[in-house]
Amino acid sequence: MPPAAGSPGAVAPGRGAARPLGEVRVWPRSFAERLTTPLPGVRAFARLAREGAFRPGPEGLRGIPDLPYRPAPLPAVAPGEVCVTWAGHASWVVRTGGLTVLTDPVWSRRILGTPARMTPPGVRWEELPPVDAVVISHNHYDHLDAPTLKRLPRDTALFVPAGLARWCRRRGFRRVTELDWWEYAELDGVRFEFVPAHHWSKRFLLDTCRTLWGGWLLTDLTGGGRTVYFAGDTGYGHWFGEIGARHPGIDLALLPIGAYAPRWWLRDVHADPEEAVRACLDLGARRMAPMHWAAFVLSAEPVMEPLHRVRAAWARAGQPREDLWDLPVGASRILAAVTGEPARSDPADMPLS
Repeated sequence: MPPAAGSPGAVAPGRGAARPLGEVRVWPRSFAERLTTPLPGVRAFARLAREGAFRPGPEGLRGIPDLPYRPAPLPAVAPGEVCVTWAGHASWVVRTGGLTVLTDPVWSRRILGTPARMTPPGVRWEELPPVDAVVISHNHYDHLDAPTLKRLPRDTALFVPAGLARWCRRRGFRRVTELDWWEYAELDGVRFEFVPAHHWSKRFLLDTCRTLWGGWLLTDLTGGGRTVYFAGDTGYGHWFGEIGARHPGIDLALLPIGAYAPRWWLRDVHADPEEAVRACLDLGARRMAPMHWAAFVLSAEPVMEPLHRVRAAWARAGQPREDLWDLPVGASRILAAVTGEPARSDPADMPLS
Protein backbone atom coordinates (compact mmCIF):
# COMPACT_ATOMS: atom_id res chain seq x y z
CA MET A 1 0.00 0.00 0.00
CA PRO A 2 1.43 3.46 -0.88
CA PRO A 3 2.24 5.85 1.97
CA ALA A 4 -0.48 8.24 3.04
CA ALA A 5 -0.24 11.83 1.88
CA GLY A 6 2.00 13.81 4.18
CA SER A 7 3.93 10.76 5.39
CA PRO A 8 7.71 10.49 4.80
CA GLY A 9 7.32 8.20 1.80
CA ALA A 10 4.45 10.05 0.14
CA VAL A 11 4.80 11.49 -3.35
CA ALA A 12 2.36 14.17 -4.49
CA PRO A 13 -0.07 12.60 -6.98
CA GLY A 14 -0.30 15.58 -9.31
CA ARG A 15 0.89 19.08 -10.00
CA GLY A 16 -1.89 20.93 -8.17
CA ALA A 17 -1.61 24.64 -7.47
CA ALA A 18 1.52 26.67 -6.97
CA ARG A 19 2.78 26.78 -3.39
CA PRO A 20 3.02 30.25 -1.83
CA LEU A 21 6.47 31.79 -1.82
CA GLY A 22 8.10 31.82 1.59
CA GLU A 23 5.53 29.48 3.14
CA VAL A 24 6.43 28.11 6.58
CA ARG A 25 5.76 24.37 6.64
CA VAL A 26 6.00 21.37 8.96
CA TRP A 27 7.69 18.19 7.70
CA PRO A 28 8.27 14.64 8.91
CA ARG A 29 11.36 14.09 11.02
CA SER A 30 12.90 11.81 8.38
CA PHE A 31 12.67 11.24 4.63
CA ALA A 32 14.46 7.88 4.79
CA GLU A 33 11.45 6.16 3.22
CA ARG A 34 12.22 8.07 0.02
CA LEU A 35 15.57 6.30 -0.43
CA THR A 36 15.76 4.23 -3.60
CA THR A 37 18.11 1.73 -1.93
CA PRO A 38 19.39 1.34 1.64
CA LEU A 39 22.45 3.37 2.55
CA PRO A 40 25.79 1.50 2.91
CA GLY A 41 26.35 -0.36 6.13
CA VAL A 42 29.39 -1.24 8.22
CA ARG A 43 30.58 -3.97 5.82
CA ALA A 44 30.58 -1.59 2.87
CA PHE A 45 32.58 1.00 4.81
CA ALA A 46 35.03 -1.69 5.86
CA ARG A 47 35.48 -2.80 2.26
CA LEU A 48 36.05 0.78 1.11
CA ALA A 49 38.68 1.30 3.81
CA ARG A 50 40.33 -2.01 2.92
CA GLU A 51 40.50 -1.23 -0.80
CA GLY A 52 41.50 2.39 -0.28
CA ALA A 53 39.89 3.47 -3.57
CA PHE A 54 38.98 7.01 -2.52
CA ARG A 55 40.85 9.04 -5.14
CA PRO A 56 42.45 8.49 -8.58
CA GLY A 57 45.99 7.24 -8.71
CA PRO A 58 48.86 9.32 -10.15
CA GLU A 59 47.96 8.30 -13.70
CA GLY A 60 44.37 9.43 -13.27
CA LEU A 61 45.44 12.79 -11.88
CA ARG A 62 47.74 13.53 -14.81
CA GLY A 63 44.72 14.72 -16.76
CA ILE A 64 44.20 17.78 -14.53
CA PRO A 65 45.99 20.17 -16.96
CA ASP A 66 43.67 18.93 -19.73
CA LEU A 67 40.44 19.76 -17.90
CA PRO A 68 38.39 22.13 -20.09
CA TYR A 69 38.42 25.63 -18.60
CA ARG A 70 37.49 28.59 -20.82
CA PRO A 71 35.93 31.42 -18.82
CA ALA A 72 34.38 34.21 -20.85
CA PRO A 73 32.04 37.16 -20.27
CA LEU A 74 28.38 36.21 -19.98
CA PRO A 75 26.66 36.76 -23.32
CA ALA A 76 23.61 38.97 -23.74
CA VAL A 77 20.26 37.17 -23.65
CA ALA A 78 17.25 38.28 -25.70
CA PRO A 79 13.64 37.92 -24.54
CA GLY A 80 12.44 34.33 -24.84
CA GLU A 81 15.97 32.92 -24.85
CA VAL A 82 17.55 30.78 -22.16
CA CYS A 83 21.27 30.95 -21.45
CA VAL A 84 23.18 28.42 -19.36
CA THR A 85 26.75 29.04 -18.17
CA TRP A 86 28.70 26.29 -16.43
CA ALA A 87 30.50 27.69 -13.40
CA GLY A 88 31.83 24.23 -12.50
CA HIS A 89 30.66 21.10 -10.65
CA ALA A 90 26.86 21.43 -10.30
CA SER A 91 26.89 25.23 -10.34
CA TRP A 92 25.20 26.86 -13.32
CA VAL A 93 24.13 30.39 -14.09
CA VAL A 94 20.73 29.92 -15.75
CA ARG A 95 19.14 33.01 -17.25
CA THR A 96 15.52 32.38 -18.15
CA GLY A 97 12.34 34.44 -18.25
CA GLY A 98 14.31 37.56 -17.33
CA LEU A 99 15.68 35.96 -14.13
CA THR A 100 19.21 34.97 -13.20
CA VAL A 101 19.14 31.67 -11.29
CA LEU A 102 22.09 29.89 -9.66
CA THR A 103 22.00 26.11 -9.20
CA ASP A 104 23.81 24.60 -6.20
CA PRO A 105 26.26 27.53 -6.10
CA VAL A 106 29.74 26.58 -4.89
CA TRP A 107 32.34 29.29 -5.44
CA SER A 108 34.60 28.15 -2.59
CA ARG A 109 38.08 26.84 -3.29
CA ARG A 110 37.60 23.98 -0.83
CA ILE A 111 34.72 22.02 0.60
CA LEU A 112 34.77 19.86 3.71
CA GLY A 113 36.87 16.69 3.38
CA THR A 114 37.86 17.30 -0.25
CA PRO A 115 41.07 18.55 -1.91
CA ALA A 116 41.07 22.05 -3.36
CA ARG A 117 39.21 22.38 -6.61
CA MET A 118 41.04 21.47 -9.82
CA THR A 119 39.57 24.34 -11.85
CA PRO A 120 38.49 27.75 -10.54
CA PRO A 121 34.86 28.80 -10.85
CA GLY A 122 34.16 29.57 -14.49
CA VAL A 123 32.48 32.89 -13.65
CA ARG A 124 34.02 35.36 -11.23
CA TRP A 125 31.55 36.20 -8.48
CA GLU A 126 32.02 39.91 -9.16
CA GLU A 127 30.97 39.39 -12.80
CA LEU A 128 27.62 37.79 -12.01
CA PRO A 129 24.51 39.84 -12.80
CA PRO A 130 22.17 40.40 -9.84
CA VAL A 131 21.00 36.97 -8.69
CA ASP A 132 17.22 36.66 -8.55
CA ALA A 133 16.95 33.09 -7.27
CA VAL A 134 18.93 30.05 -6.14
CA VAL A 135 17.88 26.40 -6.33
CA ILE A 136 19.44 23.81 -4.00
CA SER A 137 19.21 20.10 -4.78
CA HIS A 138 20.25 18.72 -1.35
CA ASN A 139 22.40 19.52 1.66
CA HIS A 140 25.74 17.81 0.91
CA TYR A 141 28.68 20.19 1.21
CA ASP A 142 29.54 20.18 -2.50
CA HIS A 143 26.00 21.38 -3.30
CA LEU A 144 25.03 23.51 -0.30
CA ASP A 145 28.01 25.79 0.35
CA ALA A 146 27.48 28.18 3.25
CA PRO A 147 30.41 30.53 2.38
CA THR A 148 29.01 31.02 -1.13
CA LEU A 149 25.45 31.63 0.03
CA LYS A 150 26.79 34.13 2.54
CA ARG A 151 27.80 36.34 -0.40
CA LEU A 152 24.19 36.75 -1.49
CA PRO A 153 21.77 39.45 -0.34
CA ARG A 154 19.46 38.06 2.30
CA ASP A 155 16.39 38.90 0.22
CA THR A 156 17.48 36.55 -2.58
CA ALA A 157 14.76 34.01 -3.33
CA LEU A 158 15.90 30.52 -2.31
CA PHE A 159 14.12 27.35 -3.49
CA VAL A 160 15.12 24.35 -1.39
CA PRO A 161 14.06 20.77 -0.61
CA ALA A 162 11.59 19.98 2.14
CA GLY A 163 13.14 20.44 5.56
CA LEU A 164 15.97 22.76 4.51
CA ALA A 165 14.30 26.16 4.97
CA ARG A 166 15.18 26.30 8.64
CA TRP A 167 18.91 26.05 7.84
CA CYS A 168 18.56 28.95 5.39
CA ARG A 169 16.44 31.13 7.66
CA ARG A 170 18.93 30.72 10.50
CA ARG A 171 21.44 32.40 8.16
CA GLY A 172 19.21 35.39 7.62
CA PHE A 173 17.52 34.54 4.32
CA ARG A 174 14.00 35.92 4.30
CA ARG A 175 12.54 34.53 1.04
CA VAL A 176 12.89 30.76 1.36
CA THR A 177 10.47 28.36 -0.32
CA GLU A 178 10.79 24.65 0.48
CA LEU A 179 9.02 22.07 -1.65
CA ASP A 180 8.21 18.38 -1.69
CA TRP A 181 8.60 16.25 -4.83
CA TRP A 182 6.24 17.31 -7.65
CA GLU A 183 5.40 20.62 -5.99
CA TYR A 184 6.14 23.95 -7.61
CA ALA A 185 6.20 27.66 -6.95
CA GLU A 186 6.41 30.61 -9.33
CA LEU A 187 8.56 33.72 -9.27
CA ASP A 188 8.15 36.54 -11.80
CA GLY A 189 7.08 34.31 -14.66
CA VAL A 190 9.35 31.32 -14.00
CA ARG A 191 8.07 28.05 -12.56
CA PHE A 192 10.33 26.18 -10.10
CA GLU A 193 9.26 22.54 -9.71
CA PHE A 194 11.01 20.11 -7.38
CA VAL A 195 11.28 16.56 -8.72
CA PRO A 196 12.64 13.26 -7.35
CA ALA A 197 16.22 12.03 -7.51
CA HIS A 198 18.05 8.85 -6.52
CA HIS A 199 20.20 10.23 -3.71
CA TRP A 200 20.16 11.04 0.02
CA SER A 201 21.01 13.83 2.47
CA LYS A 202 23.36 14.34 5.39
CA ARG A 203 25.29 17.33 6.70
CA PHE A 204 26.53 16.20 10.12
CA LEU A 205 26.64 13.07 12.25
CA LEU A 206 23.01 12.82 13.34
CA ASP A 207 20.93 14.30 10.50
CA THR A 208 20.85 11.49 7.89
CA CYS A 209 17.85 11.98 5.55
CA ARG A 210 16.33 14.70 7.77
CA THR A 211 15.94 16.88 4.64
CA LEU A 212 14.81 15.87 1.17
CA TRP A 213 16.87 15.68 -2.06
CA GLY A 214 15.89 16.12 -5.69
CA GLY A 215 16.21 18.06 -8.94
CA TRP A 216 14.54 21.12 -10.40
CA LEU A 217 12.56 21.97 -13.51
CA LEU A 218 12.79 25.64 -14.46
CA THR A 219 10.13 26.71 -16.96
CA ASP A 220 9.83 30.13 -18.55
CA LEU A 221 6.14 31.06 -18.46
CA THR A 222 6.56 34.52 -19.97
CA GLY A 223 6.35 33.42 -23.60
CA GLY A 224 9.55 31.52 -24.22
CA GLY A 225 8.13 28.28 -22.84
CA ARG A 226 11.57 26.68 -22.46
CA THR A 227 12.15 24.10 -19.72
CA VAL A 228 15.55 23.31 -18.21
CA TYR A 229 15.95 20.27 -15.96
CA PHE A 230 18.68 20.45 -13.32
CA ALA A 231 19.25 16.98 -11.88
CA GLY A 232 21.38 18.00 -8.92
CA ASP A 233 23.11 14.84 -7.70
CA THR A 234 21.58 11.47 -8.51
CA GLY A 235 22.04 7.85 -9.41
CA TYR A 236 20.22 6.27 -12.32
CA GLY A 237 16.74 4.86 -11.87
CA HIS A 238 13.03 4.98 -12.58
CA TRP A 239 12.45 8.62 -11.67
CA PHE A 240 13.82 9.91 -14.98
CA GLY A 241 11.09 8.15 -16.95
CA GLU A 242 8.47 9.48 -14.54
CA ILE A 243 9.75 13.05 -14.86
CA GLY A 244 9.78 12.76 -18.64
CA ALA A 245 6.24 11.37 -18.71
CA ARG A 246 4.93 14.26 -16.60
CA HIS A 247 6.96 16.87 -18.49
CA PRO A 248 7.25 16.00 -22.17
CA GLY A 249 9.51 18.18 -24.30
CA ILE A 250 12.23 19.16 -21.81
CA ASP A 251 14.57 21.42 -23.79
CA LEU A 252 17.80 20.84 -21.86
CA ALA A 253 18.86 18.38 -19.15
CA LEU A 254 21.80 19.29 -16.90
CA LEU A 255 22.96 15.84 -15.82
CA PRO A 256 25.81 14.61 -13.57
CA ILE A 257 28.46 12.36 -15.13
CA GLY A 258 31.23 12.23 -12.49
CA ALA A 259 32.07 10.88 -9.02
CA TYR A 260 31.11 7.29 -9.92
CA ALA A 261 34.07 5.07 -8.97
CA PRO A 262 34.35 2.59 -7.36
CA ARG A 263 31.09 1.56 -8.93
CA TRP A 264 30.02 -0.89 -6.22
CA TRP A 265 30.19 1.99 -3.72
CA LEU A 266 28.59 4.84 -5.68
CA ARG A 267 26.23 3.18 -8.17
CA ASP A 268 23.06 3.93 -6.20
CA VAL A 269 23.71 7.67 -5.74
CA HIS A 270 25.89 8.83 -8.67
CA ALA A 271 25.17 8.13 -12.32
CA ASP A 272 28.12 7.22 -14.52
CA PRO A 273 28.40 8.76 -18.04
CA GLU A 274 26.54 5.93 -19.77
CA GLU A 275 23.72 6.10 -17.23
CA ALA A 276 23.51 9.87 -17.65
CA VAL A 277 22.93 9.45 -21.38
CA ARG A 278 20.32 6.81 -20.65
CA ALA A 279 18.67 9.18 -18.18
CA CYS A 280 18.52 11.88 -20.85
CA LEU A 281 16.76 9.46 -23.19
CA ASP A 282 14.33 8.43 -20.43
CA LEU A 283 13.56 12.09 -19.81
CA GLY A 284 12.91 12.68 -23.49
CA ALA A 285 15.11 15.78 -23.22
CA ARG A 286 16.17 17.34 -26.50
CA ARG A 287 19.68 18.21 -25.30
CA MET A 288 22.07 17.22 -22.53
CA ALA A 289 24.75 19.25 -20.75
CA PRO A 290 27.12 17.18 -18.56
CA MET A 291 28.13 18.44 -15.11
CA HIS A 292 29.44 17.21 -11.73
CA TRP A 293 32.98 16.64 -12.94
CA ALA A 294 36.17 18.70 -13.62
CA ALA A 295 36.01 20.73 -10.39
CA PHE A 296 36.49 18.52 -7.31
CA VAL A 297 38.15 15.13 -6.85
CA LEU A 298 35.38 13.21 -5.14
CA SER A 299 36.03 9.64 -6.25
CA ALA A 300 38.47 7.28 -7.94
CA GLU A 301 37.89 7.60 -11.70
CA PRO A 302 40.59 9.39 -13.79
CA VAL A 303 39.70 13.07 -13.93
CA MET A 304 39.25 13.24 -17.73
CA GLU A 305 37.43 9.91 -18.07
CA PRO A 306 33.86 11.23 -17.62
CA LEU A 307 34.13 13.45 -20.70
CA HIS A 308 35.50 10.69 -22.93
CA ARG A 309 32.90 8.19 -21.78
CA VAL A 310 29.89 10.50 -22.11
CA ARG A 311 30.88 11.40 -25.68
CA ALA A 312 31.23 7.75 -26.61
CA ALA A 313 27.89 6.87 -24.97
CA TRP A 314 26.15 9.75 -26.75
CA ALA A 315 27.49 8.59 -30.12
CA ARG A 316 26.48 4.96 -29.44
CA ALA A 317 22.96 6.16 -28.64
CA GLY A 318 22.79 7.74 -32.09
CA GLN A 319 22.10 11.21 -30.73
CA PRO A 320 23.01 14.33 -32.76
CA ARG A 321 26.46 15.58 -31.74
CA GLU A 322 25.23 19.18 -31.55
CA ASP A 323 22.76 18.21 -28.83
CA LEU A 324 25.51 17.17 -26.41
CA TRP A 325 26.53 20.41 -24.76
CA ASP A 326 29.86 19.28 -23.29
CA LEU A 327 30.84 22.79 -22.28
CA PRO A 328 34.17 23.85 -20.84
CA VAL A 329 33.99 25.33 -17.35
CA GLY A 330 33.09 28.99 -17.86
CA ALA A 331 31.41 28.60 -21.26
CA SER A 332 27.83 29.47 -22.16
CA ARG A 333 25.24 28.33 -24.62
CA ILE A 334 21.94 29.91 -25.54
CA LEU A 335 18.63 28.29 -26.39
CA ALA A 336 16.90 30.52 -28.91
CA ALA A 337 13.32 31.59 -28.39
CA VAL A 338 10.79 29.06 -29.66
CA THR A 339 10.95 30.07 -33.33
CA GLY A 340 12.59 27.00 -34.85
CA GLU A 341 16.05 28.55 -34.66
CA PRO A 342 18.92 26.35 -33.42
CA ALA A 343 20.77 27.02 -30.21
CA ARG A 344 23.57 29.54 -30.51
CA SER A 345 26.95 29.36 -28.83
CA ASP A 346 29.05 31.78 -26.92
CA PRO A 347 32.36 32.45 -28.74
CA ALA A 348 34.25 30.74 -25.91
CA ASP A 349 32.23 27.56 -26.39
CA MET A 350 34.66 25.97 -28.81
CA PRO A 351 34.57 22.24 -29.61
CA LEU A 352 36.74 20.31 -27.19
CA SER A 353 39.31 17.86 -28.52
